[in-house]
Amino acid sequence: MMDGLNALFSGVMDLDLPKVGMYAIGIVLIWLAIKKDYEPMLLLPIGFGAILVNLPFAVIWSHDGSSGILQMLYQSGIVTELLPCLIFIAVGAMIDFSELIKNPRMLFFGAAAQFGIFFTIVAALFLDKTLNLGLGIDLKIASAIGIIGAADGPTSIVVASKFAPEFLGPISVAAYSYMALVPIIQPPVIKALTTKKERRIRMSYQNRTVSKGVLIAFPIAITLIAGIVAPLCVPLVGMLMFGNLIRVSGVLERLSAAAQNELANLVTLLLGITIGATLRADQFFQWQTLFIMTLGLVAFIFDTAGGVLFAKFINLFTKTKINPMVGAAGISAFPMSARIVQRMATAEDPHNFILMQSSSANVAGQIGSVIAGGMILTLVPWLQTLGL
Repeated sequence: MMDGLNALFSGVMDLDLPKVGMYAIGIVLIWLAIKKDYEPMLLLPIGFGAILVNLPFAVIWSHDGSSGILQMLYQSGIVTELLPCLIFIAVGAMIDFSELIKNPRMLFFGAAAQFGIFFTIVAALFLDKTLNLGLGIDLKIASAIGIIGAADGPTSIVVASKFAPEFLGPISVAAYSYMALVPIIQPPVIKALTTKKERRIRMSYQNRTVSKGVLIAFPIAITLIAGIVAPLCVPLVGMLMFGNLIRVSGVLERLSAAAQNELANLVTLLLGITIGATLRADQFFQWQTLFIMTLGLVAFIFDTAGGVLFAKFINLFTKTKINPMVGAAGISAFPMSARIVQRMATAEDPHNFILMQSSSANVAGQIGSVIAGGMILTLVPWLQTLGL
């Protein structure tokens, strides 16, 4: 009788404060998704996955020596990079690069807005060693933290899974959460670095058409260039450009539609709940997690600042001024960042329309973040051999 009661209430006996805390975090993420409409396709699955994996005995992760459904998804989808690569096919099929092709100088803003990644890598190493925090932050872990600033979930997942698998959960959640909080994070940073006069700068726009041949050549050229410069970024940038090639080819409308809809929806669902399942209480409630979340925000802020300051620097040498807010759209949070910049421009001047330029910088940031991730994957192991 007592054995039966013990078995019945074993789940209750397995509860502890950290697990209850993870239920609260999961519920907050779900609330943000539903009530605030912050990236619901990502935050809702992540939040529910966090609840599932912290239920007593974590049966959905593993049970009686066998892998549970979420552990199988993690091993086959995250460790192998399958899900991040598949989501990039969908993203590529959604992106229109024609505005960037019309205004190729925006590629520089996509590069400048990656500044926060490298700043945060240095900051993480400096803080841990100088302040004797004892968190064990080495170059690989610092790089995985820094990539949060790219505002690119799949790239963050790939870098974290290779360099800091033990922190994959908080790094991924930080990346996606800060992406969702773009409307809250970016405006104060932009306003702090620009004047009202700068925010009211109008930019001319010429509505030129881009030939189909150029649209087809662009993803092929980017793949070749990126693959030569940063070979380890090919799985991501290759799938991104493959998805775009499907879109612009004009002969695969059904596949393009499937990538943008069915593939995007299915992979996002599986990716979200699997990432949520990495948020195990015994790993999440550590000082390293708070450190990661804080520096991830720093990376995001400095990425935004890097784009704005680069635009202000360019304005020192050109007669035709660039609205510095466009530089902030150089992060990878597409298309949210471009929309935020346009909204801020309209608030300052109802007749100021810079969405096209912002969108160009935004898609450039998508490319820049993937290349930055590839460079980190390539250079960090080499730098470690030098004792850094």
